[in-house]
Amino acid sequence: MTPNPRQLALLHAVQSQGSVMLDDLSATLGVSLQTVRRDVQRLADEGLLARFHGGVRVAGSTVENIAHGQRQTLHAEGKARIARAVAREVPNDCSLILNIGTTTEAIAQALLRHTGLRVITNNLNVALTLSANPQCEVIVAGGVLRGRDRGVVGEAAIDFIRQFKVDIALVGISGIEADGTLRDYDYREVKVSQAIMAHAREVWLAADHSKFNRPAMVEVARLSGIDRLFTDAPVPEPFPALLHDAQVRCHVAN
Repeated sequence: MTPNPRQLALLHAVQSQGSVMLDDLSATLGVSLQTVRRDVQRLADEGLLARFHGGVRVAGSTVENIAHGQRQTLHAEGKARIARAVAREVPNDCSLILNIGTTTEAIAQALLRHTGLRVITNNLNVALTLSANPQCEVIVAGGVLRGRDRGVVGEAAIDFIRQFKVDIALVGISGIEADGTLRDYDYREVKVSQAIMAHAREVWLAADHSKFNRPAMVEVARLSGIDRLFTDAPVPEPFPALLHDAQVRCHVAN
C-alpha cells in the first residue's frame, strides 16, 4: 500500500515514540478512534506497525535490538528525565551496579555530582562517564567486549559480579511485556543482568515509555523481581495493576 497523508502522520507519531495508545493517537491526529483503528489495521496488515491491546508499536524484531547509536537519540529527552529522577533518589556514599543500556548511560551522566560512590558496571560507556567524577570509584567487570555498544558479557563477567553485594542495582531493559516479564535480546547479556539483580539489596528499573508492550526473546525477570520503576510517562494498561500486585514503587519523571 501507499500510505495517505493521515496514515503517514500516524506512522511518524508511532515511530517517534516507539509505542502509542490508540486513544492518544486519536487525540494527536484529531480523528475518530474508529478511523485510527482502521488505519492501524491497514498498516499492521502491511507489516509497518504491530498492534497490542489498546495500542500500537513500531514493528520490530523480537531477536535483535536496534543499533546503539539510534537508541542513544531515541527518546533521549525522556531518558534524561528518568536519569535525573534516579539520581535524586541515589544517596551519596553508596554502592551501585549499572548494566548495559543507553538509559543507564544517561543515569551515569546524572550521577557525576555525587560523592562517595562505588560503582560496578559491565558497560564501558558508563565506566568512561563516571571516571570523570573524582568522588566515584569505578570497578569494571571483565569478560567478552561487545564492540557495537561496549557492553561486557559472558561467564567471566558473571563470576566477577557474584563477588559483590551492592546497595542498588540500576538496570535498563529492552521490553516489558503485558504478562509482567522483563525481556532482552542477547541471552549472554541477560545472564549478566540476572547476576546483577541477584547481587543487589534493591533493584531499580529505568525504562522509558516505549519499553512497555515491546517484545523481546529472552526473559530477564518478572516485575516482582524489582523494587522501583522509573519511567517518563504514566504507565499504560495493564501495567498499573501488575505493578501494584508486584509491590513495585513507580516514579514518573515529569
